[in-house]
Amino acid sequence: MGEVPTVLFVCVHNAGRSRMAEAFFNKAAAGRYRGVSAGTEPAAAAHPAVVQAMAERGLRLEERAGKMLTPELAEQAVRVIGMGCAVEEACPALRVPLEDWQLEDPKGKRPDAVAEIRDEIERRVKELIAELDQN
Repeated sequence: MGEVPTVLFVCVHNAGRSRMAEAFFNKAAAGRYRGVSAGTEPAAAAHPAVVQAMAERGLRLEERAGKMLTPELAEQAVRVIGMGCAVEEACPALRVPLEDWQLEDPKGKRPDAVAEIRDEIERRVKELIAELDQN
Protein backbone atom coordinates (compact mmCIF):
# COMPACT_ATOMS: atom_id res chain seq x y z
CA MET A 1 0.00 0.00 0.00
CA GLY A 2 1.37 3.39 -0.97
CA GLU A 3 1.38 6.66 0.91
CA VAL A 4 -1.98 8.38 1.37
CA PRO A 5 -2.74 11.25 -1.03
CA THR A 6 -1.67 14.66 0.26
CA VAL A 7 -3.60 17.91 -0.03
CA LEU A 8 -1.56 21.07 0.51
CA PHE A 9 -3.16 24.22 1.94
CA VAL A 10 -1.13 27.38 1.31
CA CYS A 11 -1.16 31.04 2.19
CA VAL A 12 1.51 33.63 2.72
CA HIS A 13 2.24 33.32 6.46
CA ASN A 14 0.88 29.83 7.24
CA ALA A 15 -0.50 31.31 10.45
CA GLY A 16 -4.27 31.29 9.99
CA ARG A 17 -6.43 29.97 7.18
CA SER A 18 -4.07 27.27 5.94
CA ARG A 19 -3.46 26.00 9.48
CA MET A 20 -7.21 25.79 10.14
CA ALA A 21 -7.76 23.94 6.86
CA GLU A 22 -4.97 21.47 7.67
CA ALA A 23 -6.44 20.71 11.11
CA PHE A 24 -10.02 20.29 9.87
CA PHE A 25 -8.85 18.22 6.91
CA ASN A 26 -6.76 15.79 8.95
CA LYS A 27 -9.54 15.28 11.47
CA ALA A 28 -12.24 14.70 8.84
CA ALA A 29 -10.05 12.60 6.52
CA ALA A 30 -9.38 10.13 9.33
CA GLY A 31 -6.19 8.85 7.68
CA ARG A 32 -7.62 8.41 4.16
CA TYR A 33 -5.78 11.55 3.06
CA ARG A 34 -3.15 13.78 4.63
CA GLY A 35 -3.39 17.54 4.91
CA VAL A 36 -0.29 19.73 5.09
CA SER A 37 -0.09 23.51 5.26
CA ALA A 38 2.69 25.89 4.25
CA GLY A 39 3.36 29.52 3.37
CA THR A 40 5.58 31.62 1.16
CA GLU A 41 6.67 33.85 4.09
CA PRO A 42 6.02 31.67 7.17
CA ALA A 43 5.21 33.38 10.46
CA ALA A 44 6.80 32.46 13.78
CA ALA A 45 3.48 31.07 15.10
CA ALA A 46 -0.23 30.75 14.38
CA HIS A 47 -2.40 33.82 15.01
CA PRO A 48 -3.66 33.69 18.62
CA ALA A 49 -7.26 34.37 17.51
CA VAL A 50 -7.04 31.38 15.15
CA VAL A 51 -5.68 29.16 17.92
CA GLN A 52 -8.61 30.23 20.12
CA ALA A 53 -11.21 29.72 17.37
CA MET A 54 -9.95 26.22 16.72
CA ALA A 55 -9.89 25.41 20.45
CA GLU A 56 -13.61 26.27 20.48
CA ARG A 57 -14.03 23.33 18.08
CA GLY A 58 -11.84 21.03 20.15
CA LEU A 59 -8.88 21.23 17.79
CA ARG A 60 -5.46 22.23 19.03
CA LEU A 61 -3.11 23.75 16.49
CA GLU A 62 0.49 22.60 16.68
CA GLU A 63 2.75 25.06 18.43
CA ARG A 64 5.18 25.50 15.59
CA ALA A 65 6.42 28.13 13.22
CA GLY A 66 4.86 28.25 9.78
CA LYS A 67 6.23 25.83 7.22
CA MET A 68 7.94 27.10 4.06
CA LEU A 69 6.22 26.29 0.77
CA THR A 70 8.72 24.57 -1.50
CA PRO A 71 8.31 23.13 -4.99
CA GLU A 72 9.12 19.69 -3.54
CA LEU A 73 6.32 19.98 -0.99
CA ALA A 74 3.87 21.09 -3.68
CA GLU A 75 4.85 18.26 -6.01
CA GLN A 76 3.90 15.69 -3.34
CA ALA A 77 0.32 16.98 -3.32
CA VAL A 78 -2.60 15.72 -5.37
CA ARG A 79 -4.31 19.09 -4.76
CA VAL A 80 -2.99 22.50 -3.77
CA ILE A 81 -5.51 24.87 -2.21
CA GLY A 82 -4.75 28.58 -1.83
CA MET A 83 -6.56 30.53 0.83
CA GLY A 84 -6.96 33.75 -1.15
CA CYS A 85 -3.60 35.40 -0.80
CA ALA A 86 -1.86 35.53 -4.19
CA VAL A 87 0.33 32.47 -3.62
CA GLU A 88 0.91 31.98 -7.36
CA GLU A 89 2.45 35.46 -7.61
CA ALA A 90 4.53 34.92 -4.47
CA CYS A 91 5.73 31.49 -5.56
CA PRO A 92 6.02 31.37 -9.34
CA ALA A 93 7.94 28.07 -9.10
CA LEU A 94 4.72 26.33 -8.07
CA ARG A 95 4.13 23.73 -10.79
CA VAL A 96 1.00 22.12 -9.37
CA PRO A 97 -2.31 23.77 -10.36
CA LEU A 98 -3.63 25.95 -7.56
CA GLU A 99 -7.30 26.08 -6.57
CA ASP A 100 -7.97 29.33 -4.70
CA TRP A 101 -10.70 29.48 -2.04
CA GLN A 102 -10.58 33.32 -1.78
CA LEU A 103 -11.00 33.50 2.00
CA GLU A 104 -10.56 36.58 4.16
CA ASP A 105 -7.44 36.80 6.29
CA PRO A 106 -8.34 36.34 9.99
CA LYS A 107 -5.36 38.41 11.17
CA GLY A 108 -6.56 41.33 13.27
CA LYS A 109 -10.24 40.38 13.01
CA ARG A 110 -12.71 40.21 15.90
CA PRO A 111 -13.33 36.73 17.35
CA ASP A 112 -16.77 36.45 15.71
CA ALA A 113 -15.27 37.24 12.29
CA VAL A 114 -12.50 34.67 12.84
CA ALA A 115 -15.19 32.12 13.78
CA GLU A 116 -17.04 32.85 10.50
CA ILE A 117 -13.85 32.28 8.50
CA ARG A 118 -13.19 29.09 10.49
CA ASP A 119 -16.70 27.79 9.80
CA GLU A 120 -16.37 28.50 6.07
CA ILE A 121 -13.05 26.64 5.97
CA GLU A 122 -14.60 23.67 7.77
CA ARG A 123 -17.49 23.61 5.26
CA ARG A 124 -15.13 23.72 2.27
CA VAL A 125 -12.86 21.03 3.75
CA LYS A 126 -15.85 18.70 4.17
CA GLU A 127 -16.85 19.32 0.53
CA LEU A 128 -13.29 18.65 -0.62
CA ILE A 129 -13.11 15.35 1.25
CA ALA A 130 -16.49 14.28 -0.16
CA GLU A 131 -15.17 15.07 -3.65
CA LEU A 132 -11.94 13.13 -3.03
CA ASP A 133 -13.95 10.17 -1.73
CA GLN A 134 -15.93 10.09 -4.99
CA ASN A 135 -12.81 9.95 -7.18
